[in-house]
Amino acid sequence: MVYSEHTLIISGSEKGLDVVANFLKSSGCGTVSTISSGSEALRMLQHTDYDLIIINTPLKDEFGCQLSLKLSESTYAGIILICKADLADEMINRTMSYGVCFVPKPLNKSVFLQAIRTGSAFHHRMTILSKENQKLRAKLEELQSVSRAKLLLITQEQMTEEDAHRYIEKSAMDTRRTKKEVALEIIAKGLL
Repeated sequence: MVYSEHTLIISGSEKGLDVVANFLKSSGCGTVSTISSGSEALRMLQHTDYDLIIINTPLKDEFGCQLSLKLSESTYAGIILICKADLADEMINRTMSYGVCFVPKPLNKSVFLQAIRTGSAFHHRMTILSKENQKLRAKLEELQSVSRAKLLLITQEQMTEEDAHRYIEKSAMDTRRTKKEVALEIIAKGLL
């Protein structure tokens, strides 16, 4: 089973990088990219989306906790933070409300695999929610445009609300356009 198509590993340690990358590849993760600093990650993420981001602390330019919080707010990726077990309580308290998975060092393979599954499930759910959000925004924009066009038809053409609604629907069907397109045309004509 593939848990992640595109995974980014951010690790200040070459040894840690190799261990995590090898585990991911053997666990069924697809493409794995690796970098060593938080600033490099922020630059890279402006151009590339990842399903899963794993931060193996400490990084070369920062510890990595703040980076995990920034990434949780700016991406839909599942985020896993790996750090020493003695920091567990502090890291969990700081990252839990952001949806960041914590995995203590030394790595326990079954705990790490569960974190990968959780991170992948989080990414999947965020992607679904994002698509639903886009659909709702598009519907809201359409409703706003149609309402504005109906108002113009009511005030400028002395139509009733029912007639204005029917006019927009009929125009959309007759011209094989969406109600939003017809509404935007009415708005453009009404504002001239």
